[in-house]
Amino acid sequence: MLRDERGDGGRRPVPARNVLGEPLEICSFKPMTGFYRDGCCNTGQADVGSHTVCAVMTAEFLAFSKSRGNDLSTPVPEFGFPGLKPGDRWCLCAPRWQEAFKAKNAPRVVLRATHEAALTYCTLADLKAASCGPSVTRSYINPQVR
Repeated sequence: MLRDERGDGGRRPVPARNVLGEPLEICSFKPMTGFYRDGCCNTGQADVGSHTVCAVMTAEFLAFSKSRGNDLSTPVPEFGFPGLKPGDRWCLCAPRWQEAFKAKNAPRVVLRATHEAALTYCTLADLKAASCGPSVTRSYINPQVR
């Protein structure tokens, strides 16, 4: 996915990169995620929370997040938010993911769908330690790929 946040008048958008230095892959269309609700963990100047970590939700993380004041499991229909359940993929705020990692409550991470900007708050070593593995993104997009 392309996103141009450079403020250079819209000349040639720069392709977003993941934490591995590759083109950013899709995190989830169902539920639709991302700060820009484009399915990717893209970020830009308006994304002050840095919604850049593509994570696979767990009951433990959802409870942890709720205990910190961010209830991700309750639907909010007026904002088109379906509420998350274990197994859903979602672009998390990098600082919250790092907080959960330190508390041993972090969900698994899809590295190829995690924006490189997450490295401002999280170490690559921590993200890799919680990685789902290299084939998760491709098989999620196309269930025929194994």
